[in-house]
Amino acid sequence: MVELKTDTSIDAMYEAGQVVASALTAVRKAADVDVSLLELDEVARGVLRAAGATSPFLGYRPSFAPTPFPAVICASVNDAIVHGIPNGYRLRDGDLVSVDFGAELGGWVGDSATSFTVGTPRAADVRLIETAERALAAGIAAAVVGNRIGDIAHAIGTVCRAAGYGIPDGFGGHGIGRRMHEDPSVPNEGRPGRGMPLRHGMVLAIEPMLVGGGTDGFHAAPDGWTLRTDDGSRAAHAEHTVAITESGPRVLTARGAA
Repeated sequence: MVELKTDTSIDAMYEAGQVVASALTAVRKAADVDVSLLELDEVARGVLRAAGATSPFLGYRPSFAPTPFPAVICASVNDAIVHGIPNGYRLRDGDLVSVDFGAELGGWVGDSATSFTVGTPRAADVRLIETAERALAAGIAAAVVGNRIGDIAHAIGTVCRAAGYGIPDGFGGHGIGRRMHEDPSVPNEGRPGRGMPLRHGMVLAIEPMLVGGGTDGFHAAPDGWTLRTDDGSRAAHAEHTVAITESGPRVLTARGAA
């Protein structure tokens, strides 16, 4: 069941979204060669504490997970696509890092992700990240009243496939509100004009995930959480929480927002 949010609720979700934006900005600033993933998780925890917010990630345990998630960020490095668990790994020059983060404030949740390189970037990684951001922008542009879920999926998939990248099947975006994961699901590939109609008050987490090697295959790491590319190629992930309104899409987790 899809809950339509009031304009007042969307404003409240914006406040949660700006906590997310602040944390991702802080984590990216802190990420450098020899900084550990656990240290980045602590940076995000500090933002939560300062904002009086809590983490929807910490302790989260969906049906596929063998254990509750032990951190407030997902930190996925190089061939990890999503759901990487922060550990003592220290970042190296040239690493590609995807960080996913959520915050709950006042009973509402925001969720966003960004990918970046540490130290000296590889040209292929820069292109991969830029394409993930373009796919996200295309998905957001399609998130308008009168379109359908399939229009968002088609917009994302078109950008990814045209660039020659793979798309992990079965993973994509979702509704969001009082809970981190709500209906509807938002695939990263699909047919335009299909699926649920988009209405004012729907709020979606739109999140393309790209596999650099061009294949779609992935597998779960031994920790049961981290998803890695089957071909060992690098991956990128971009995400925003977006409200669908009569005046157009409103990005609630925009970084650098006023």
